[in-house]
Amino acid sequence: MTSILEQEIREQPEVLRRLIETSADQAQAIMDAVRGKFNYILIAARGSSDNAARYAQYLFQIVNEVPVALATPSVFSLYHKAPKLEGALILGISQSGQSPDIVSVLEEARRQGCPSVAVTNDPNSPLAQAAQFDLDLQTGQEKAVAATKTYTASLVAMALLSNALEKDKAAFAEIQRLPAQVQEAVEQTMQQTSRMERYRYMQHGAVIGRGYNYSTAFEVALKIKELTGITTVPYSSADFLHGPVASLTAGYPVFAIAPQGVMAGDMAAIIAKAKAAVAELVVISDLQELLSQAQLPLHIPHGVAEWLSPIVSVIPGQILAWQMALSRGLDPDKPKNLSKVTETL
Repeated sequence: MTSILEQEIREQPEVLRRLIETSADQAQAIMDAVRGKFNYILIAARGSSDNAARYAQYLFQIVNEVPVALATPSVFSLYHKAPKLEGALILGISQSGQSPDIVSVLEEARRQGCPSVAVTNDPNSPLAQAAQFDLDLQTGQEKAVAATKTYTASLVAMALLSNALEKDKAAFAEIQRLPAQVQEAVEQTMQQTSRMERYRYMQHGAVIGRGYNYSTAFEVALKIKELTGITTVPYSSADFLHGPVASLTAGYPVFAIAPQGVMAGDMAAIIAKAKAAVAELVVISDLQELLSQAQLPLHIPHGVAEWLSPIVSVIPGQILAWQMALSRGLDPDKPKNLSKVTETL
């Protein structure tokens, strides 16, 4: 029987197509309204949404040359000591829009007169109500506990906002190609599912990415932890060299997120170190020379722009985590100790 999680993984191309077609103008209107009213962006998020925020950190700083910081929500919600937010655009990302600590950051933005944007799948949520502007993800109800379609939709929402600030027509055409590229990634990875049972007895591992795909390392590690309970630790390739590289031993699982782009050479060096240590390598890439080093190569489509690659690179990680859960006899729709909406103070 098809799981809810599988259905939602497969829905992603259509979800993203709908979001791009219906929300590009809304994103443009939002960024036109706040243009010139901020000097930096402060993002509040938790869980998978926090990984979308990591993507946004690289995106807005590289593409738009705008400084980006991640908020510490407990400063607002528990310590009740909000920093001065003058010059900030406050961005709240939350699939449900329910978590009080994220809402508290947006409420403080309103009190201090700062422009604010909520990116959420529920336009009637407390987060959307607290924000000056709301960008609706429009994914339809996400029933699986582990976020998939709302995560990739959040990444596309970030891309739409960034592009609206830049007004780059060529870059928007690259966004429009994403649904087909995600469809190809789903189809290619589904052909590899029989090989994923190899990781049935895995006990730990590292997920490594850098640059735009630092966010992907965090999200893939989170998906594996959520669905299997296996401790997987995300690293940038640079941070991995500052100590954790000592964990490389024969058979140690390393999941490398290594699409073409600025960080490909850096990731190639990490993959070479893991190979030399006889580590167990899973490589997500569109570069054959890197894929050829892996026990499990997971191909992504060629031609995806680096700045958009996390939207495609995460797909094999989602499918791998789902398959690892099934191989361990777990129900991917009912992960242990988790609920769909998590509300933290």
